[in-house]
Amino acid sequence: MTKQDKLITVKEVVLKNYCPECYSNDGMQLTFKQRFIETTFYKRITDDIKHVLICKTCDSIIYPVQCDEHIERVFEYQKRAFIPKKTSRQFKKPAYLIFALLGVAIVAVIVTLLIYNKIINLP
Repeated sequence: MTKQDKLITVKEVVLKNYCPECYSNDGMQLTFKQRFIETTFYKRITDDIKHVLICKTCDSIIYPVQCDEHIERVFEYQKRAFIPKKTSRQFKKPAYLIFALLGVAIVAVIVTLLIYNKIINLP
């Protein structure tokens, strides 16, 4: 079974704050990403949310330690305004095949037990 775990970009917001590294106010970008898991049997969107604050001007990641109160305030606003994708799980064809085979096996066992009990209970 192969498992592919990746983060998909849900929302990107351009911020007009100054970068703490290069002091440019043009390149700040806040990106919200959500975890997406794909296996042989299903696809799943989880509720695991990550965020990254990047300055496109100097190509540096801005960590929370580097942020001033203005960036923090804008970040908190964007975090509250962010609406993540709804968590979901979608089964693929191999999963449905396994479900069908299990269903057939259970029915076969039940029918076999019923037939066996009728044969034993006859006088």
